[in-house]
Amino acid sequence: MIAVPARPLLHTHWWLGLLLAPLFAAAAEVPSPGVVPAVYHESTTKTYTLWYRNYDSPAIHDLVSLALIKTPEYGDFRIERSVEMVQGRALLELSNPDRSSIDIAAVATSVERERELMAIPIPIDGGLLGFRVCVVLQDQLDRFAGVQSVEDMADRGLRVGQGLHWPDSSILQVNGVEVVTHSRYETLFRMLKNRRFECFARGVSEVLFDLALENDPQLTIEPTLLLAYPMLSFFFVAPDDTETAQRLQLGMDRAIADGSFSRFLDRFYGAALERLDLDQRQLILLDNPYLGHESSDIGRRTLENLRARIRR
Repeated sequence: MIAVPARPLLHTHWWLGLLLAPLFAAAAEVPSPGVVPAVYHESTTKTYTLWYRNYDSPAIHDLVSLALIKTPEYGDFRIERSVEMVQGRALLELSNPDRSSIDIAAVATSVERERELMAIPIPIDGGLLGFRVCVVLQDQLDRFAGVQSVEDMADRGLRVGQGLHWPDSSILQVNGVEVVTHSRYETLFRMLKNRRFECFARGVSEVLFDLALENDPQLTIEPTLLLAYPMLSFFFVAPDDTETAQRLQLGMDRAIADGSFSRFLDRFYGAALERLDLDQRQLILLDNPYLGHESSDIGRRTLENLRARIRR
């Protein structure tokens, strides 16, 4: 893997400095998943099947493309959309030696996922996944006024909706949050509207995109709370797919080194973070006991940098 030197950041957004500092430090520490092939695959076009929810996300689709573009020695490529399947099924398919339906998925990491699949250990959104705000119904906003802790949420009967197979569900539960789950992401919005829970906790890097897709005036972002815990989203590939893992790793390393990853973060997340006013929110810190050692270290440093920046 390429050793990434420390260098000045190309942008002045506060959050880029805060998020990329742990990435630069971690890039020289994590092991490379394989060996870079010396042969240039000039005559072949490799098709990579990306999990459908990642394919439909402009940010993740662009980042996969960026990593592949940065590695021309592997040959031409094409990205295809997988069939629609819930996250748990997608990861099960990815671990199947006879798989044909999926090659890459970008999801939150955990010890179990890193044990069963091959992770490319660079946070694809700079580590933002563990910083969460609540999508709520407009007429429920008053119930969140003055909440300062998990205990306050429990006292007011505030439940959080999450995906059945998402690591976040276990993280929230172990911290004392009442969680309502469903296997399908799209169904969770219907459950929120049907008042099965009061807060659909979404990452600050994804919430505006979510609401734009839903396009429902009943839904809004609760303006006062920020749930925070170390949580990283990685690219995952099959445990035996070392070539795809190495290509993504090398492409991400090069994107960090030449500044194109920082420009990616700025383009997709800069305006959103400014609109969410993170430094004005009540920070509720939660533990995440489900990360491996390296992932926990990166997540902890990212979270500490955020706390220092917003002085909490």
